[in-house]
Amino acid sequence: MKTTLLLLAAGMGSRYGGLKQLDHLGPSGETIMDYSIYDAINAGFDKIVFVIRRSFEKEFREKFVDKLRGKADIKLVFQELDNLPSGIEYHPDRQKPWGTAHAVWTAREIINEPFAMINADDFYGREAFKAMAAFLKSKHSATDNQYAMCGYKLIKTLSEHGSVSRGVCSINDNYLETVVEHTNIAISENGKIINHQDDSEKILDPDSIVSMNFWGFTPGLFRFLDEKLRKFLHNNSMELKSEMYIPFVVDELIKEKNAVVEVLDCDAQWFGVTHKEDKAKAVNNLLKLIEQGVYPENLWS
Repeated sequence: MKTTLLLLAAGMGSRYGGLKQLDHLGPSGETIMDYSIYDAINAGFDKIVFVIRRSFEKEFREKFVDKLRGKADIKLVFQELDNLPSGIEYHPDRQKPWGTAHAVWTAREIINEPFAMINADDFYGREAFKAMAAFLKSKHSATDNQYAMCGYKLIKTLSEHGSVSRGVCSINDNYLETVVEHTNIAISENGKIINHQDDSEKILDPDSIVSMNFWGFTPGLFRFLDEKLRKFLHNNSMELKSEMYIPFVVDELIKEKNAVVEVLDCDAQWFGVTHKEDKAKAVNNLLKLIEQGVYPENLWS
């Protein structure tokens, strides 16, 4: 069974201060995406699909497409404000993209096999890619509604330099029951993990399992996604900031009994670059992995 890795790389990096998905973190100029792609190819993924903006297509092709030629089938799709289902109009002052669910939807015409979806600015660990590849290769039907998620402990996914967004999960017998997106999680001065939202505060369990947007789907998802995106846009297309997130879609599908989601035991290391100050730690983490022999000093030499 062929499998695809879908990388969401269209973000503008407002909190980071630039295109963090293209920033050099490895000793030979590698981005975090390079390590994810390297791990995915070694785990058996056959095709790599990038969701990007047309505004940085040229730079993206120079950094990725040429060097990956021959290593996997490479495709680009574009997440633009006007790339929407037919008949949808939106506010003329809108600048913000429509969210991760819209990003996945843009790849609907070129993915016909089981696929994994990840963020471009997160490091997930090679164990996670192996676990997800094994799950996806077990799928025998393109419309199978059994999906998967790699879960990580909340305490291991926070930034020391500002708030983050995380999908906090409720799990029963290794299957996902609910996933609730928290968009303003930070560590307080007394060390507690707090979600600040709508003028309220909620203390979160540091050992809670969270979604870091490493999902495994079959192409059957796109039918549901199209229906839900149309409904979302019907209600929100004239708003300036509303976004539709993949965890929202998954949570709804579980409640509707249109999907079951296995939470994979990945035993993997995660780190990311939400804020500019996170870069130094990410660079050091990669150097340690290279010293341990997990990665070569130059990934693509």
